[in-house]
Amino acid sequence: MSKKKVVITGIGLVTPVGNGRESAWEALKAGKSGLGKITKFDASRCTCQVAGEVKNFDEYAATIISPKEIRRMALFTKYAVVAALEAWKDAGYSDTVKPADMDRVGTMIGNGIGGLDVTQDQFKTLFERGPDRLSPLAIPQMIPNEAAGNIAILLGAKGPAQALATACASSADSIGVALDMIRAGRADVMIAGGTEAVILEYCVGGFMKMRALATKFNDNPEKASRPFNADRDGFVMAEGAAILVLETEEHAKARGAKIYAELAGYGATCDAYHITAPDPEGTGAVKAIKIALADAEIDDISTVDYINAHGTSTAMNDAMETAAFKAVWGEEGAKKINISSTKSMTGHLLGATGALEAAVCALAIRDSFVPPTINYETPDPALDLNYTPNTGVKRDIRAAVSTNLGFGGHNGVLVFKKV
Repeated sequence: MSKKKVVITGIGLVTPVGNGRESAWEALKAGKSGLGKITKFDASRCTCQVAGEVKNFDEYAATIISPKEIRRMALFTKYAVVAALEAWKDAGYSDTVKPADMDRVGTMIGNGIGGLDVTQDQFKTLFERGPDRLSPLAIPQMIPNEAAGNIAILLGAKGPAQALATACASSADSIGVALDMIRAGRADVMIAGGTEAVILEYCVGGFMKMRALATKFNDNPEKASRPFNADRDGFVMAEGAAILVLETEEHAKARGAKIYAELAGYGATCDAYHITAPDPEGTGAVKAIKIALADAEIDDISTVDYINAHGTSTAMNDAMETAAFKAVWGEEGAKKINISSTKSMTGHLLGATGALEAAVCALAIRDSFVPPTINYETPDPALDLNYTPNTGVKRDIRAAVSTNLGFGGHNGVLVFKKV
């Protein structure tokens, strides 16, 4: 039996480079950085003082939903809800125009940590004032499924509503599982993506102690994320949300919906190697890419014109990914592909990063445009592929791949095709 063709009909974005799909995409095309000095807390005790913070969120959110409706949500849920409402409207749906059977509309939202800001604040209350002073909303705000639940409630989506946590692969896996749900006939439409809001001293400090964060560019924060550079020294934490509306091509065409791209394939593996470090041989990543390409029924892998790499700006990741791409496409084949790490501009949105980069792939296909890897100033001689340095390029993109890797050895890979 042939697979159902699943397409992307709606995109919603809340990001460090801009709020709203087109605002964020135009910034990425132009190579604009969304990184800056941390303002959400006093970072003077941290060796990394740079992050990708969402700016002017309340003002933007007020154009989409009333402040009263999201007042009682944790920040990671607010980001997800606003992005989901944008994606839903972008797909052509509204309060009066909905899928015929809302029992067959599902929600799948990934995040790495949930409402950590709520957890942090409520622990402080517990220790200082006792359990009787805790908020009655503490539990529903902190749990990771709150985003999926609130989106489903607001939109009336009564199909599966689930949360998935695989660290930094969370939202890529969420989109992949949503793809499988539609193909399996469990849903006609899926609202899928990811969200994260953990720019807190506790979280920055934790990553800092792991020596995972960039520390050399505190006085020049826009330069801090520098994937594939010889002087890369760590990733830059970021926040935001990205949500896609997925449906079968048949369902989309029947209602005359616009289509960004086909979500054609998904592959997932585990390195089973180390709790934080990737397998330096890239074995798990290579397998996940090959599984995703096979799932997308791409026999001629030279038709992949663009890869949005995980590209974290850490020594181990960027070297491993480069080796993995060569292992899949060969030394010469890999050099013909435009690769970029948009984390050079957005920073690393942790559990939301896969969904943001999935959206980038869909928009890149729509506009035949590859966004750049900015801050590419000191090439690493060992990393010799085409990372689309500093300036984006026009290119017809027949197929695109997004690679996403998470602590615990999780590898989630998505493949997109031009329709």
